[in-house]
Amino acid sequence: MIAPSHTLRLGWVTAAASFGFFVTQLDVTIVNVALDAIGQAFGASTAQLQWLVDAYVLALAAMLLSAGAIGDRVGPKRAFVWGLVLFGAASAICGLATGPISLVMARAAQGAAGALLIPPSLALIANAAHGDDRGRAAAVGWWTAAGGVSIAAGPVLGGLLVETLGWRWVFFINLPICLLGAVLTQIVAPPTLPRKTTPPDVTGQLLAAAAVTLVVGALIEGGHRGWRAGPTGALVAGLLLVALFLFHQRRAAHPAMPLRAFARRPAWLAVVVGSTLNLTYYGMIFVLGLYMLRGLGWPPGKAGLAFLPLTATFIVSNLASGGLVSRFGAKVVTASGVLIAACGYALTARLDGSSAVLEMLPGFALIPGGMGLAIPALTSGLLASVDRHEAGAASGALNACRQVGGAAGVAIFGALAGTNVVVGVRLSGIIAAALLAGAAIVILLPLREKVARSAG
Repeated sequence: MIAPSHTLRLGWVTAAASFGFFVTQLDVTIVNVALDAIGQAFGASTAQLQWLVDAYVLALAAMLLSAGAIGDRVGPKRAFVWGLVLFGAASAICGLATGPISLVMARAAQGAAGALLIPPSLALIANAAHGDDRGRAAAVGWWTAAGGVSIAAGPVLGGLLVETLGWRWVFFINLPICLLGAVLTQIVAPPTLPRKTTPPDVTGQLLAAAAVTLVVGALIEGGHRGWRAGPTGALVAGLLLVALFLFHQRRAAHPAMPLRAFARRPAWLAVVVGSTLNLTYYGMIFVLGLYMLRGLGWPPGKAGLAFLPLTATFIVSNLASGGLVSRFGAKVVTASGVLIAACGYALTARLDGSSAVLEMLPGFALIPGGMGLAIPALTSGLLASVDRHEAGAASGALNACRQVGGAAGVAIFGALAGTNVVVGVRLSGIIAAALLAGAAIVILLPLREKVARSAG
């Protein structure tokens, strides 16, 4: 029997750990409705605004590959608290930035600090649960829900802050969140000692960071400047570094991304589908923010409130996903969620230069509703398909690939909206719906083959 004091302590630790996941996911989307104000303040181009989003996501993705090992080496509690301190400091520098280049660099620092918050926060929960499997599962569910809520609430909060206090407050708002999280963690989290761990894969980390930066940078610059020598050369160099990274991972004694963990179909499928989900979502949120601000001429507050349905639907579907997976299986729930999100994107393809909030509502409800079902089911399917000792590295690799997919989505969809944001949002909706429909078919194809063999 679990003592009430244990349950209470686990609840408080979960709350503290959730501050870290909340703030990292919040900063993925909170800047989207502030982009127009930042662009006007600094005279920034659309490409520079894309870098404001992608610098954060790319640094977060690159550092996630090693964040778990760093947390083990210094102790999860210490890594988490220092991650919050560094994230708060980087946020303050963002808010004080004097130009687009300094802001992009500070956003990259934010992303690197944010990576230190995700694996150690889960380690804090696991340490506090201490053999309580049911309590740990419930705690991870609430931790996941905190991230889902924050990523959906980002545009709403960002719009209100831009209109009332100014765009710099979309970064300053992180300071009290980080302070609260750090203080609460110090008070309620049990001490965690450093553990003997394998050395970090520094070479793999550097190759991954360079590869994704070159590829995504080429997509951003090529989409706006045309595919001249610079962007084309950067893309080729980036793809060569991707191949070199994969080659290194096969030969490294302690790889940042254990490729053998992704040999089974459910594991590599989780990476492909997860990256596609983030590509479509991050890309569409970026384009929709510009569409409301520039295409419809809405003020930031109204644009932010238009995203409100994303928050509510994310909460409901995220919390419902676990029960549905238990009943129907991860594969069916993942495919269903992907198809629901695809229908939402298809509805955004109908938007024009005079759309009202009510016209956006169905799509804005279906997109997070489907994603909230699919992502927990996807993660569950991945963890069930890998060995237990590889679960942490596999989960970190999945989240890193999802973030890279999101950065690519901002680059690709942002390029579509570069000349005409109304045309861009419609094309983005069509492409997103097609990509997810294809992903759902790939997920369900083995089921159809199995049924066909049984019938034969």
